This record gives sequence, C-alpha cells and structure tokens, in this order.
Amino acid sequence: MARTEHDPIRLEVFKHLFAAVAEEMGVVLRKASYSPNIKERRDFSCAVFDAEGRMIAQAAHIPVHLGSMPLSVAQAVKDLTFTPGDVVILNDPYRGGTHLPDITLISPVFIEESGEQRLFGFVANRAHHADVGGMTPGSMPVAREIYQEGIIIPPVKLVEGGRLNQGVMEMILSNVRTPEERAGDLRAQMAANRRGMERVQEIVARYGADEVRQHMEELLRYTERMTRRLLASLPDGTYRFTDYMDDDGIDDKPVPITVAITIAGDTATVDFTGSAPQQQGSINAVYAITLSAVYYVFRCLIGLDVPNNSGCLVPIQVIAPEGTVVNARPPAPVAGGNVETSQRIVDVLLGALAQACPDKVPAASQGTMNNVTIGGWDPFRRRSFAYYETIGGGMGARPGKDGVSAVHTHMTNTLNTPVEALEYTYPFRVVRYEVRRNSGGEGRYRGGDGIRRDIEVLTECQVSLLTERRRLAPYGLAEGDPGATGENVLIRDNEEIRLPGKGTVHLRPGDVLSIRTPGGGGWGRKV
Repeated sequence: MARTEHDPIRLEVFKHLFAAVAEEMGVVLRKASYSPNIKERRDFSCAVFDAEGRMIAQAAHIPVHLGSMPLSVAQAVKDLTFTPGDVVILNDPYRGGTHLPDITLISPVFIEESGEQRLFGFVANRAHHADVGGMTPGSMPVAREIYQEGIIIPPVKLVEGGRLNQGVMEMILSNVRTPEERAGDLRAQMAANRRGMERVQEIVARYGADEVRQHMEELLRYTERMTRRLLASLPDGTYRFTDYMDDDGIDDKPVPITVAITIAGDTATVDFTGSAPQQQGSINAVYAITLSAVYYVFRCLIGLDVPNNSGCLVPIQVIAPEGTVVNARPPAPVAGGNVETSQRIVDVLLGALAQACPDKVPAASQGTMNNVTIGGWDPFRRRSFAYYETIGGGMGARPGKDGVSAVHTHMTNTLNTPVEALEYTYPFRVVRYEVRRNSGGEGRYRGGDGIRRDIEVLTECQVSLLTERRRLAPYGLAEGDPGATGENVLIRDNEEIRLPGKGTVHLRPGDVLSIRTPGGGGWGRKV
C-alpha cells in the first residue's frame, strides 16, 4: 500500500536505490564493452526514467548527458509504441541525440499489474562510439553538414519483443570502420539496459508499484524544491556575460556566445539571445546540449546530496533561439557542439553567475575537451582502427583554493586512456605524458595546469582535431590572470610544426602528435 505521508528517511533510501540501478548499469557496460573509450575512459552515462520519460536518477557519469538523455526518451516515446523486450536505438542530434558518435539505447520496463503487462518506466544508456562512419576515422571531422559526420540513426527498434533486429544491426555495422568493436559495444549497452530493467522490476516487486511511483514523484519534487531554494538565495537581477569560441574550423573569426540570466524569486530565465548564428563548421550545439549545460551549472551550485533528476529544470526557463550556435537546425554539422561548444556555454553561464554569487563560482577551466581522433590501417594487428580520446587540462581556481591540475572538467567526466591500454590496442607509442607546468593562471589562488601528451604513430594514419582555447585563453576571475592557451604540434624529423585548433592532418610512421592542453584561470589578485 502506498504511503501518503512524506518520510524523508524512506525517500533517501529510494534515492539511493534508483542511483544504484544506474551505477550498476554502468558497471555492466564498462566491463562488457570492447573499446578503450568506453572500457577505460568510461565515456558513457546510464539513467532511470519514469513512464512519462522524466529522469529519476542518473549515475555520476558524463554531465553533458544530464539534460539531453530525457529528450532522447521523449523522442522515442513520441515516435514508437513499446512492448516488453524492446530496445530502441538512436543517435540523431535533431531527434533527441547530441552528436552522432553518442549512441543511446532505451529499454522500457514493464511490470505485471491486474494480470497484464504495463509500462512502468524506462532505463537508458548513452555511450560514445569511437567510429560511426563519416568522412574521417573517429567521426569527429570539421564538416560542413551532418551527413559528413557519420551514420544517422533515428529512433528505431534494435530489439523487438526480445528478438534482435538483425537488419538494423547490419545496416549500422556496414557504415562504420570498426564493425567488430561497434557490435561489442552495442551488445554491452544492451546488457546494461537488461540489468537496469531487472533491478527496477526487483524494486517494484519488493515495495509495490504504487509506493515506487510515489517516491519517484517525490524525488522530482525534492530536487525542484532544492533548486528553487538555491535560486531564492541569489540576488534578483539580470546577469550578462559573453565569451567566444576560437573559430568554427572553416572561418577563423571568433564565435560569440551570449547569455542573460534573470533571477526572479525562486525562478530563473536563461536567455541566449545574441549568440552567433549557426556556423558552417561543426561547432553547432543542438538544444539538448545547451539544456545539459544549464542543468549542469545549476546542479553544481545546489550541492552533492541532491539527486540528479529532471526536477532541477522545472523552475528554470531556457531560451535558445533556433538557428543559432546554441540551437542549430539541420543539416548543420554538430560533432564539436557536444564536446566543445558545451564547454563554452558553461564558461558563459559561470561568468554570468559569478556576478550573482562570486563566492561560489570558479574561474574558467580549460574550456575544451581536446578531441583527438586517429584512424587508419594497423599493419601489426592487420585490421582497421579508430582511436578517440579527450584529454584533461587545468581546472579554474576557486574562491579559497587553487585549481586542480591535469583533470577533466565540467561537461566531461571521463578518464585519460592509460598508456598501457593505448599501446596495447593501437599502433602508437606514448613518448611523453606529463603535467604542463606553469600553464595555470596566476592569482591569489592559481589555476590548475594542463597536460602534455605526445603520441608517436607507427603507421600512416589520419588525425582529426577538434580543440578550443588555442587562441582565446580561459578567463580569470576577481582580477586573476587567464590560463595559458593550448597548442597542437606535429613533431616531424625533430622539427615542430604548429597545427590548427581544428582540422585534419595525415601522419606518417615516426611522426609525433603533441597535444598541450590549456591551464585554468586564476582567482583573485596575486599578493
């Protein structure tokens, strides 16, 4: 029987029950996956949803997936009818996805009520696949249209009624460079969803469907209340900030992103009017990415104990005009919007909120994920390969503390690929891997330092770079100095050749690709 009175202790139990489901899904996905990007770097997220598609819990995985996964579930619910045993796959950024390498699998959770199977909720996971086709290995090119970035998958059933749709699987695998690895990762995603579905059904069997639904609803309300409490604690007013992307990879002009955050009582309006129009190059963000960045920033200000769910966004209105770099329309390319523009949106949001709560906001972190994709033919293992990695850098200094060095920040929460795993899997040799000393900005509290990672390639290959903060440095706050900009360098025959922040280059055996990541901004005047 459902409980009618709110019990905070029992609510805490359910908060951890749902979070544990998502965490266990992540363990299954990581252990069963094939690619280093998922197994070693943990570039994935898992979450639990109610029957309306509202996110009830997400594991502590990737922040850029926080606000976007519910849109994937919502699109699947809109387009399809679910039956027990179904698994829906999608990656279309304009239909609930983020960018094409992020493939989402959604499974309905059915329970037996009144002698029949009824939809109770969903479990879903999103993982970044190291290649999904397109014009360059790794599927992260400087493209001019989305069709150049890889295979586009609308919401479609990969598994129907418990039976694999072999046609859909074959279509996907026929459009990628590393089909065996992709098949292994997709099966790992299916296994993760199966585990999540079983765990939710076990919770319902133990506590009853009515009580579980009640606590799902109460968790959403709890997060909404805590978000409203945060907003009410901030001074009413409108706070504006503008920052810039270096370029779009095609035109060398900086790309402005502008926000005005209006706090009114326990509500907020986040308005990106004035941001640049969508670009020719692939730095465009879809609405789901912008929503995720907003979710992440306000979620950080609330505190760690509040559950990750859709309740956070209830008191926050997000205005992102269509056709801009923060809400692009098809067929704009979007590969870098998920990984680079999302970081700048965070910088802009924090820059605005630093005016409202300067004691809570750090200086700019490195502001990029330093995306590197390398692909070609591996003569040692006699197979095609596609390597993808994001590389950490400096965290911005905080009021009262220095920034952390050599760490992934903000919209990414991945790890760097271990040297051993990298050299075991790919025709590479890591010749230098160290903290990039003195790259953090000076200040009363110093920004964290970036990373230098030098990779020697042992075969001919193609490299694609999507990086930022190579021209425009991460800002400091409270009179702190900016962090150092990053550098991409090709070392060939002992000569250093400066590479652009975005683009494609062909390497030959013995070449060294040196990625030198930005430092974080400093905080406060140096004394």
